[in-house]
Amino acid sequence: MYDAIAHYLTHLIYGYYPYLAGTVFLIGSLMRYDHGQFTWKTGSSQMLSSKNMRLASNLFHIGIIVIFFGHLFGMLTPHWMYERFLDPSTKQLLAIVVGGIAGAMCLVGGAMLLYRRIANDRVRASSSVMDTAILGLIVFQAALGMVTILFSLGHMDGEMMVTLASWAQAIVFFGGGAANYMEEVSWIYKLHIFVGLTIILLFPFTRLVHVWSLPFGYITRRYQLVRRRG
Repeated sequence: MYDAIAHYLTHLIYGYYPYLAGTVFLIGSLMRYDHGQFTWKTGSSQMLSSKNMRLASNLFHIGIIVIFFGHLFGMLTPHWMYERFLDPSTKQLLAIVVGGIAGAMCLVGGAMLLYRRIANDRVRASSSVMDTAILGLIVFQAALGMVTILFSLGHMDGEMMVTLASWAQAIVFFGGGAANYMEEVSWIYKLHIFVGLTIILLFPFTRLVHVWSLPFGYITRRYQLVRRRG
């Protein structure tokens, strides 16, 4: 009975839930942009309180950007593309070192921002429940990521990383049978993935939508000339 329930939940969460989260992520973002452009913003509170803001924000954003691209290329790059010059154990060690540094930055910076949002009266008054909740969820996710490093150090052969990458590729490229890869995976990795999918699900309903509005125009725009008055 227990095995049947566990099997059902595994296929529900890691076979179907990713597509639900991805659908809400894309359609929700489009509808938010189409119907709520006045809410499409970062909602910065720096003007209300700038104490430690620059340090916390830089740590958080640099860390989360490195983590995002590390997961993107690390999980979705097929094994055959790097197996000739990078074996799974070396890739895992590289992921632990780079991911550990970036994760620590994200965790420390995010915790500072979360404390500021809760403890500062002015910032708390201008924050929505979802602002605080999504930041808390990201901090929790970063903490889980740091814990997974401890589990990964116990098996440096890289097989777990290959298994998780196979699951991610089966989901993204519609390979089928994705949940089967998660049957024997440790609970910490399962929880980490579940929280990550939940963040994706909630994305359109939070300030995270400003990620879509990367200021690429600043790269190609002309310089602005600012002259002093005579």
